[in-house]
Amino acid sequence: MPQMSRLMSNEFTWSKSRHDKFNECLRAYYLHYYRSWGGWELDAAPEVRELYVLKNLDNRFTWSGTVVHDVIRRALVRTRQGRDVDPAHEIERAHRLMRNDWRFSSSRGFWYRKSREDFSGLAEHEYALLIPAEVWKQNWETVRTGLEWFFHSRWLPLARSLQRHQWISVDPDGFEEARFPLEGVQVFAIPDFAYREADGTPVVVDWKTGKSRPGHQDQVIAYALYLARRHGASLERAKGRLVFLNEGTEVEVPVTEAAVEGFLGRFRESVGTMREKLSFSSSNIPREEAAFPRTDALELCQHCVFRRPCGRDPDAATARMPPAPTAQANLDFS
Repeated sequence: MPQMSRLMSNEFTWSKSRHDKFNECLRAYYLHYYRSWGGWELDAAPEVRELYVLKNLDNRFTWSGTVVHDVIRRALVRTRQGRDVDPAHEIERAHRLMRNDWRFSSSRGFWYRKSREDFSGLAEHEYALLIPAEVWKQNWETVRTGLEWFFHSRWLPLARSLQRHQWISVDPDGFEEARFPLEGVQVFAIPDFAYREADGTPVVVDWKTGKSRPGHQDQVIAYALYLARRHGASLERAKGRLVFLNEGTEVEVPVTEAAVEGFLGRFRESVGTMREKLSFSSSNIPREEAAFPRTDALELCQHCVFRRPCGRDPDAATARMPPAPTAQANLDFS
């Protein structure tokens, strides 16, 4: 990590994932967004380094989702560039990618380096969970069936039909491209796919590999606001769609004035409650750890990457501790 990284500040930002973590467990929120800060530095304290590595781990469910998103993004980018897309090749590439990811993660190499940009490792391997082979196979089947549905759906032909000026965004790269200001707060919102219909109507699309959950529609509204702020798209005319790849269904998300106002109200409330946990709001300095109690919903702990340092790992006495750092370690997961 370049020396300039020491000048980075832990800026207060908002995202749907941050909102969800805050509401699920305040202690996990604190460890993820505050206590782990600076853990990428080679001279970071061991406990900070541990938290930083852990927070970047996926579980097998989020992992399969990111692989699907990666393949779809690649297909859309190639389409935008006028290049051919071979569905069979892309699905085989995903299979190969997941095999390589699994091998890397099972060796716990994530304590020293990152295997690829969008993957660090899996919590299942860090906590030595006994996952049957058929469960891992089902993980791949989830990816395969979601991708097969996508490649047989209307979306790739629709993308091929777009003129260059109709393309708006395909899962934008870069820190700055993925956020926009909203009422004095930087909001992270990364649309999976956004384009303009022939009459100029902006459409934002969100791919999902899981089932519908509360909050999904707010995510799409945030993406519509992103298009308005970053690309000058008309918020009044915007359309939103949730596409559930493994169910083969689509849900329209109305981007109405009432829907936007409802989102903004929930956004303000979310930001307000998060800021109540700060000692100094202007510099994003949190209160002491005791102000971030652990959740009482113990069923959440079994899937939390912080369950060892948090003391909620049922096998804490025999849990594998992280390897000692080496001079060659490369911990830049950000």
